[in-house]
Amino acid sequence: MLKPRANVETTMSNLLSPVITGLGAVASLGVGVPAFVAGLRAGRSGVRPLDFEHPRMKSRVAAGVPASVFDPRSVLDEADIARLPKLVPMALAAAREALGTAGLMVEGDLETSRRVGLILGTGGGGIDFTLDQYAAAYSGKNASLWTITNATHGNLAGELSIRLGLRGPSWCVSTGCASSSDALGLAMQTLRAQNPESPTALEAMVVIGADAHVRWETLYAMELLKVITARDPALAGEEAASASRPFDATRDGFVLGEGAWAVVLERADAARRRATRVLGSALGYAATCDAFHRVRPDPDMIESARAMTLALDDAGLKPDDVVLAHYHGTSTRLNDAAETRAVKRAFGPHAERLIGHSIKGAIGHPQGACGLAAVVATLGALGNADAGPAAFAPPTINLRTPDPECDLDYTPNHARRLDGTAGVVALVNCLAFGAKNSALVLRGP
Repeated sequence: MLKPRANVETTMSNLLSPVITGLGAVASLGVGVPAFVAGLRAGRSGVRPLDFEHPRMKSRVAAGVPASVFDPRSVLDEADIARLPKLVPMALAAAREALGTAGLMVEGDLETSRRVGLILGTGGGGIDFTLDQYAAAYSGKNASLWTITNATHGNLAGELSIRLGLRGPSWCVSTGCASSSDALGLAMQTLRAQNPESPTALEAMVVIGADAHVRWETLYAMELLKVITARDPALAGEEAASASRPFDATRDGFVLGEGAWAVVLERADAARRRATRVLGSALGYAATCDAFHRVRPDPDMIESARAMTLALDDAGLKPDDVVLAHYHGTSTRLNDAAETRAVKRAFGPHAERLIGHSIKGAIGHPQGACGLAAVVATLGALGNADAGPAAFAPPTINLRTPDPECDLDYTPNHARRLDGTAGVVALVNCLAFGAKNSALVLRGP
């Protein structure tokens, strides 16, 4: 049994840190945090063969969320489903689960609703809806009245605030694959800045990461960049579930994923007043830019490492305080090796002692939603999802062939039981197109 270190020293930074009181998930592995975490524990994969083809694309697999896994009619009527992008019902379901877990019900309570804001982190936003409307217009049909509102990411945050009855700030962050990590960081900074003595101060933020654009146009565009796997598993005698292979020597690109994950972040004093269960704390956040290239990370990874170091500084912690590392780990040849170098640069000798993992073997790469997927996976696995008898580190599945360039501990193929996890510190790392880096530091329950 692995026994992580005991609680780190309490600092002013983590005394002021907001706490996480709710979690939500709609994933290719299943709907709800228990199903999501149970799938990770079991090492299952949500990657499936595509149910469509197009002559312009080569891709054969994706980690989508089909209607057989999540029925949007569970949260919206048919008319609303037809006039909204696919991510909205998934985001709404994840947010409602998180609010329910937190016991934070705002319906009919005007004062409470004014103290709760919402931030949506998304990379593609309503691109699926927009593409459908352009196709309709060019074929001579009428486009939707809601084309512009759905094509503007910020309006999707408003759609969710309206449906949840939240009257605090309604924001959207779109920074590529770092979108939902940055959204949680913005929520942390916003709540830290509140004056607890003010009767109008914000008390909580609902943070959602959601993306859903598994379709031929986006797959084809990813193929042009050579970042996505175009291997046909059937021709290779392989299972579709093995297509996403973070840190494996045979990896050849990520599998496009989709889904929605949500957290409720509260000021610690507000959560204490409500006597609600605390699932974890958001201790630190930082973001940097390589200023190097639009799709390739800087080979020296200085700025990626600096984002991790700054996040630890923000949390008032040292590198060797971190026990778990949730890697970006997309399964591309370039990024996985580069991220390994960045972690070694940021953590020094302690990098070899980190219990690391990437869940993208299981859920593919859900783009801007991946940061929140990592947060929910990490806190859920530390005992907050009622999905099993013990806390665990999620596995990096499909990691069978070692790569000399990726030589850290990635928890290959099987979940690892953890003991003594009270207050365990975890880091969530993200990289993004546009030379962006984002890092979060969390503490378990």
